[in-house]
Amino acid sequence: MITFLIRAAIFLVSAFLGLVAADLVLPGFSLHWDDWWGIVLAVVIFAVLQSILAPWLLKITRRHAQAFLGGIGLLSTFVALLVAVLIPAAGIGIDGPVAWIIGTLVVWLVTALATWLLPPLFLKKKVSDRRDP
Repeated sequence: MITFLIRAAIFLVSAFLGLVAADLVLPGFSLHWDDWWGIVLAVVIFAVLQSILAPWLLKITRRHAQAFLGGIGLLSTFVALLVAVLIPAAGIGIDGPVAWIIGTLVVWLVTALATWLLPPLFLKKKVSDRRDP
């Protein structure tokens, strides 16, 4: 249970880092920093949708369009961003096609790197405890 909670926290942190990175590097991608609750909502919506959409899209793509398997992460990131932007209370805005395309790439890349690099930092002790009886 603790490992599940740590992984969920890592996924939320990685979503936050991805959204902040896109906000910092793209003029048309903005987090509404004056509304911190909106940012929290945007991060949670994005993270939950990303965690649901990625496996679902993988299953559909594997069944119907194998050539697109490599783009599942990008597609689920785009759809999660789209839904987060469409929810008025979420503190995120994306204006223009360049911000949508580059923003999707930046958020996907940062979240992928964070979900790859953060678990060893927080789950290392848990793994070593299991190995040593």
